[in-house]
Amino acid sequence: MKQVALGIDIGGTNTSIGVVDREGNVLYDKKPQLPTPQKKDNPSGSEIKSEELMLSFIAALTLEIKAAIETVMKINPHIEVVGIGIGAPNGNYYSGTIEHAPNLPFVGVINFAQRIQDEFPHIKHVKLTNDANAAALGELIYGGGKGMKNFVMITLGTGLGSGIIVNGDLVYGADGFAGEVGHTTIVPGGRLCGCGGIGHLEAYCSATGIKRTVYELLAKYNNGESELALVPYNDMTSKIVFDAAEKGDAIAKEVFEVSGELLGRGLADTVHHLSPEAIFLFGGPIAAGEYIFKPTKDSMERHLLPIFRNKVKILPSELREGSAAIIGASALVWKELEKKNE
Repeated sequence: MKQVALGIDIGGTNTSIGVVDREGNVLYDKKPQLPTPQKKDNPSGSEIKSEELMLSFIAALTLEIKAAIETVMKINPHIEVVGIGIGAPNGNYYSGTIEHAPNLPFVGVINFAQRIQDEFPHIKHVKLTNDANAAALGELIYGGGKGMKNFVMITLGTGLGSGIIVNGDLVYGADGFAGEVGHTTIVPGGRLCGCGGIGHLEAYCSATGIKRTVYELLAKYNNGESELALVPYNDMTSKIVFDAAEKGDAIAKEVFEVSGELLGRGLADTVHHLSPEAIFLFGGPIAAGEYIFKPTKDSMERHLLPIFRNKVKILPSELREGSAAIIGASALVWKELEKKNE
């Protein structure tokens, strides 16, 4: 029997669903992705509305999981689904819960892994963790972290997530929530973060934060000539900023300089805490290449103690952008089986 695992990544906009084998080959990848319920769907934070959205989401996800299993079984009937790995914002590995996720409409603590397990009682292993932790596992098993014992994964998306590998294992901490680098205060008295905090790294260096920087700089310089000034807020992406920077747009270039400066400060703190071998960056903004990597590296080195300088690499993730989320989530299952066999 060929063993496979389902990988599910609950993103701020869409939920990815796929089937992955032990070698990291994606045998099934749902297209289009399943829409994730949006924060705006529950603006008042109603518990009743939260439960309605959750029930609807679980029902839709269950159908997609069944469709994924049926599809791969038709291709190869000698397949055994050994587990389901789920990456989710504010996912707690210990309890399988999604807890107080700032960018989702769900209120309080949601026993998400158990709800999925109830739908698929024949599947032994249903594991859930923070989405960035899942990405870090994927990097460890299949990506640039292979062979490394100590590194940090930073995901730049709707939020800014992080997964920490120490001595070859994920760091979960006492309560399952260790590694929230995105919610360190980088600008005291600064922007409002999606979590309700002020001045957090996520508010500046996530894909959403970079977008906010665009309009702050346009207003600061009263610049209506930049091509970025013609783009509505909801349409702005880091790809648009990169394309403008390539054409010499001064605002676009400064957006990456500002973002890199702040990200580098945050990463310097992370290095001081952990002394990793490398820091991997993953997400849309890293496609900007040296526009974001150079100012980030320069800033980090300036803010480091001398004993740490020029030791820690900042690298692009080697996971494939299109399938990284499901590969990372599926890695939870393989890691679990590895533990069982030790």
